[in-house]
Parts: sequence; C-alpha cells; structure tokens
Amino acid sequence: MIVFKNVCKSYPGSPEILQNINLEILPGELVFVTGPSGAGKTTLLKLISALEKPSSGSIVFESQDLSQIKDKDIPILRRRFGMIFQDHKLLYDRDCFKNVALPLKINNMTKADTYRRVRAALDKVDLLQKERIMPITLSGGEQQRLAIARAIVSRPSILIADEPTANLDKEYAEEIMNIFYSFQQVGVTVIISTHELPSTKINFKRLQLNGGAIQNLISYDQLP
Repeated sequence: MIVFKNVCKSYPGSPEILQNINLEILPGELVFVTGPSGAGKTTLLKLISALEKPSSGSIVFESQDLSQIKDKDIPILRRRFGMIFQDHKLLYDRDCFKNVALPLKINNMTKADTYRRVRAALDKVDLLQKERIMPITLSGGEQQRLAIARAIVSRPSILIADEPTANLDKEYAEEIMNIFYSFQQVGVTVIISTHELPSTKINFKRLQLNGGAIQNLISYDQLP
C-alpha cells in the first residue's frame, strides 16, 4: 500500500530531518512509529499523507508516486486518509456534531447521509450523547475522541495519528488506543507516532527512528 524508497526530507538552512528511509506498509497493518523528540516521526506522517513532499526519493501509494503528485489531486488523495493531530484542530465555535460533519460537508455529502455517518462516528467513540455540546466543555480525552470521530467519518482506508495519547492519563490513553485497535481489526491501516510503545496483544510493526534514520524495524506477533 505505501512504499518509501530512499526518501530524504530537509528544509533550507537545516540538516536533513529524514535520511534514506526505505519502508513498506501493508494494507491493514498496525504500525507504531517510535523515537525521541526530533527523530522525524511527525515529518514521516506528513509525508505519508502528502502534507509534505520528500526532498528526494519516492513514496508510492497504490501505484501513485506522492513525490510527483499535482496539487490539484491532493484533496482527492486525502479522502483516503483520516488524520488525528497532536493539537486536535477542533473548531470551538461549532458543536461536536458540526465538527465531525465538516469533512462530509466539504465533500458535498447529502444531509441525510451526513446525519447518519456523523452519529455513527460519534457513537463509535462514545460521544453520541454529547453531539450538541461545544468542544471546549469536553475533557482532554473526550476532545481526542472527537478528533478521532472526525477522522473516521469519511471511512478512510488509512488512519494516521500523531502522538494521540501524549497529554492523557493512563486510563484515557488506553481507551484511545483501544479505539485505534478496533479499526485495525476491521482492515483499516493504522499508523501511530508515539514516544513509547504501548502494550497490546495485536500484531503490529514497530518503526524506530533516531536522528531521522530508521534505527530498527520489527514485526511483532502479540496475538494470544
């Protein structure tokens, strides 16, 4: 599904953030991208979702080279991705329902389909009872779940999360991770950046970055 070939990323006046990345992510895999701050985790996720383009090398997604993709084709490509950012990027002047509905509104989905999909997404993250509440009144864990609902409402084939449990206590962190695991179990490719590898009994791949390079790439069989 996603293949990195000799990918490097740098910005003018700064050293390379990613160096010679070679990587293959298969459909339906759960991938944890780990490493210390500054290792290049967020940049890697941005390259996968075409928020950034590589400085050199190629990133092939379903036979399409993202390093050569035209700007006009990027919005169509991103419909395949659900993205959860560190700062949630919620709209605090709109209620929870309207936050989740935004991607569907942009894609001109009918009101009936939007209503059905938004309520299903909110129910999946246990926020249906708060659909008309403003996001500012939610706890940190609830805001993260709202961000997940918005990411999944378009039914993406790939779910990308950048440090989704960084500011949550252990109980909320486990709850959020279990939501991600549930999507991977039904065939969604899930890619998560994190400082520490969480405990799980699900098959997963760990990509460890250090200094912009792959330090380790290991597949784990954690099924009982």
